[in-house]
Amino acid sequence: MIDIHRKLKWTKKYSQQDWIYRTNSDNSARFVLGIKGKYPLVCFGVNPSTACPEYPDQTLIRVEKYAYTHRFDSWIMLNVYPQREPDPKKIDPTVNDALHEENMAMIKNIISRRGLNIWAAWGDVISNHKHLQYCLSDIHKAVFEYDCKWVALGTSQRNNPLHPLYRGKGFKLYTTPLTDLILL
Repeated sequence: MIDIHRKLKWTKKYSQQDWIYRTNSDNSARFVLGIKGKYPLVCFGVNPSTACPEYPDQTLIRVEKYAYTHRFDSWIMLNVYPQREPDPKKIDPTVNDALHEENMAMIKNIISRRGLNIWAAWGDVISNHKHLQYCLSDIHKAVFEYDCKWVALGTSQRNNPLHPLYRGKGFKLYTTPLTDLILL
């Protein structure tokens, strides 16, 4: 069987020192994947798939391209919930508090620079996992605390921020308060 991730390539060449990559000990959770820089675009998905520095996925290729074509010097992918699961239907039915706490610590460490653009990009998947609203509420509090700005591609019919894979190539991010995107 051919792994599709092996066919995808990053648009830039990176050295090992460029990466920010944090997982748990058994790699069942990914907390952070991105590139170090002074002006990053920070993107929030709902949960990570299998992407890593060696093997990107389509979402991360889209985030990387958007960051560099819009004058960000780097990009960082975070998630509402850190469980690695390519099939969103298989996300844990309840929040693992230890995973959530570790995720929040990593998130706060990244966004503590203040004033960052935070791309809300979790899509409608979150509507099928109401327990993740708790996680999102904690993230929103941290984003507010560190004076960051939420941006999104727009909203779906279910009032969730659009996922980057479901937009054409010439898309634009718009500033938005999180409460416009989802009811907490």
